[in-house]
Amino acid sequence: MSSIPAILPRVTKEVFVTEGVKTIIYPVRDLAKAKKVFSALLGAVEPAMDQPYYVGFNIGGQDIGLDPNGHAQGMTGPLAYFHVADIRQSVKSLVGAGAEPLLEVKDVGGGKLIASVKDPDGNVIGTHPACLTICKRPALSRRCSRP
Repeated sequence: MSSIPAILPRVTKEVFVTEGVKTIIYPVRDLAKAKKVFSALLGAVEPAMDQPYYVGFNIGGQDIGLDPNGHAQGMTGPLAYFHVADIRQSVKSLVGAGAEPLLEVKDVGGGKLIASVKDPDGNVIGTHPACLTICKRPALSRRCSRP
C-alpha cells in the first residue's frame, strides 16, 4: 500500500513554481521625502536597505523599493516583480507567448537580477529570481533561506 494518501495528486516530474509578486518598486523624485512617506505608511519602520541609489523596506516578506533613478529609466509608476524560479527561462517564455522585451536580464547590484517585458496590452511585467525549494508537489514548495 502506498504511503501517499489517495487524496493527494501524484506528480511524476519536478516543477518550478513562482512565489508570485513579492517586490514592488516605486520611481521617486525625492528619495528623502519618499522614504519618510513610506516609513509612515508601513508603520514607522526603518528601511532594510538605505542607500542613495535605492531604499528598500521589507514587511512580512514583501519588498517595497524606492528608486530615485526610476523615472530616468522610463518608469511611469510602480512596477510589480514576480519572483520566478528561472529568470532567463521566464523571460524567454513570456516573449514566446507574445510579450515584448523591455529590460533584458540585468544585475542591479549585489548579484540581484531583474528583467521586464511588456504584454500585448502595454502592461509592464517585472521578473526577479525567487529562492525556492523544488518539490514534486508544488503546493509543498517553500522559500529557502537566503545567504
